[in-house]
Amino acid sequence: MGLSGKVVVVTGGSRGLGREMVLAFAAAGADVVIASRKFEACAALAEQVGEKYGRRAVPVACNVSDWAQCDALVEACYGEFGRVDVLVNNAGLSPLYPSLDQVSEALFDKVIGVNLKGPFRLSALIGARMAAGDGGAIINISSLEAVRPEPYAVPYAAAKAGLNALTVGLAQTYGPSVRVNTIQCGPFATDISTAWPEETRIELGRHTAAGRIGEPHEIVGAALYFADPAASGYCSGATLALDGGWR
Repeated sequence: MGLSGKVVVVTGGSRGLGREMVLAFAAAGADVVIASRKFEACAALAEQVGEKYGRRAVPVACNVSDWAQCDALVEACYGEFGRVDVLVNNAGLSPLYPSLDQVSEALFDKVIGVNLKGPFRLSALIGARMAAGDGGAIINISSLEAVRPEPYAVPYAAAKAGLNALTVGLAQTYGPSVRVNTIQCGPFATDISTAWPEETRIELGRHTAAGRIGEPHEIVGAALYFADPAASGYCSGATLALDGGWR
């Protein structure tokens, strides 16, 4: 892998899929910036990265739905390392609601803010600097909901569909030196899934050719592929379905 000495920023990086990607990038030789709303969780993972892999890991508290906090995250990254080689827009949320007509403006704005506004702002700032420098890669973590929206996740689905479109637009804007791609995830056994009844996990598994939901570490191969210019140098503006063969 061509990631030794690179700098990778992962939002929503302290748990779930983000945590797995942070650990994988560090194992591949990259220094990492771990961003999420909870600084303590980021700091704990940063300490683990340093102890296990000997890489620099910087924890940053950031709510990506806040434009100013996105700006502060970017400045922290460049202040610490002087560059960013890979940005992973992984932070996301999909709050439950009783019915669409009871979705509040605050809930709607929060979902759009975390899943779309934040990735836009971070990608715009970091992508511009990448394009003006040595290039890089932006990886957006999307969802099957973007193309197969369920009634319980309509605002989230709309935001992720916007993120898919953002991938294509950013690839055109910052190419050829910046590659922008999407990993479109199906159901994974992350922290959120612990609240699912066992029958829900079984039913979701029946919808996949794999016969099960994904394990968090199974995002690693796709993330490393899109991050490494030696592996994915001609791949930009693409969406990779990582959903176990959803049907």
